[in-house]
Amino acid sequence: MRENPVRTAWAEGRGAITAWLTIANSYNAEIHAHDGFDAITVDLQHGVVSFQQAYEMLQAITTGTPAPIVRVPWNDPASIMKMLDGGAYGVVCPMINSRDECERFVGACRYAPVGYRSFGPARGVLHGGPDYFDHANDTIVTLAMIETRDALDNLEEIVQVEGLDSVYIGPNDLSISLGHGPAPEPKAQEVIDAIDHIYKVSKANGVRVGIHCPSGESTRRRLAQGYDFIAISNDARLISAINKKELADARA
Repeated sequence: MRENPVRTAWAEGRGAITAWLTIANSYNAEIHAHDGFDAITVDLQHGVVSFQQAYEMLQAITTGTPAPIVRVPWNDPASIMKMLDGGAYGVVCPMINSRDECERFVGACRYAPVGYRSFGPARGVLHGGPDYFDHANDTIVTLAMIETRDALDNLEEIVQVEGLDSVYIGPNDLSISLGHGPAPEPKAQEVIDAIDHIYKVSKANGVRVGIHCPSGESTRRRLAQGYDFIAISNDARLISAINKKELADARA
């Protein structure tokens, strides 16, 4: 089975950096796939991306070498399995708040006897290879989003779920859940402390830690701290930022 570059990065002792795509366009996905990222994450939760468009984007991503990852809309086994059958090599699942929710998420990503994923990997085999079934359970990565007060309260149990590869911190929703406004780069001490707590508890239980960052500079700091899976903003925000910079330069 074709290797997962995210797992390769982890085996080499470094964090994986992912692009984060919210724009439903295969050419956009293909461009990012050739820019040197370890992974490309297609966002079906907050991105303007349908399932059909996500499939087309996964096809475009595999013209390059990054791991094709998806963030599913919710902890729904049907959505999760559909994206895995479409060739996703990892799943980011939002709003995991309890051990039971995490077990249902991870189980949907694994074939029996360790999970309950149904067999039918249409594009999975095309991308992964004819031995897909033999290695899928060990190749696909599972990332549970920790982004609420309930998740913090249940963190010790969540990170003990067998088969969970990583937690993924959503700073905006975590900040909102703790009574603050959305903050891509949290400033409130309560939120900063909560993020540190998630990191320490997860690492202590052998679970890797990911986080969403607003910039390359922020990503560099998180990598230096030991984070394992980091997104740099998203495509729409980065396009807007460079547009504004170049326009300001032009009008200066």
